[in-house]
Amino acid sequence: MERLRTREQFQAVMAGRTVSRTAHFALHRLTLDAPSRLAGDSSLPALFAVHSPWMGVVVPKRWAKRAVTRNTIKRQAYAVSQAFEAQLPLAAHVVRLRSAFAREQFASATSDALHAAVRAEMQKLFEQASGLTPIERAA
Repeated sequence: MERLRTREQFQAVMAGRTVSRTAHFALHRLTLDAPSRLAGDSSLPALFAVHSPWMGVVVPKRWAKRAVTRNTIKRQAYAVSQAFEAQLPLAAHVVRLRSAFAREQFASATSDALHAAVRAEMQKLFEQASGLTPIERAA
């Protein structure tokens, strides 16, 4: 799975549609094998030259104040996306943090509780996006 690197790549994917949401995250997708839904955008082949799935993560400081929290969330997102790579369509994806995790509940940014909560929510996000229920994924 390729990682999104440029601002233009992120903007193109964020202009696509939201395919799943959880309490804290949203998953945006821009399908690469279909004609672009963006009006007159012929730059997509140049933006996504490698013909494989793409992944990016947006974690605003507004919702995760500490850098260690932002990095933890990004690492979890990339790890879970690797596990779901085979189930996802050929597309560019962006995971976006859309609300903060309660600092009162997760006092430490590196706590096992925060890791588990983020991972569980990421798995739910990707299960919704790939159309798999937890039972189907386990089989």
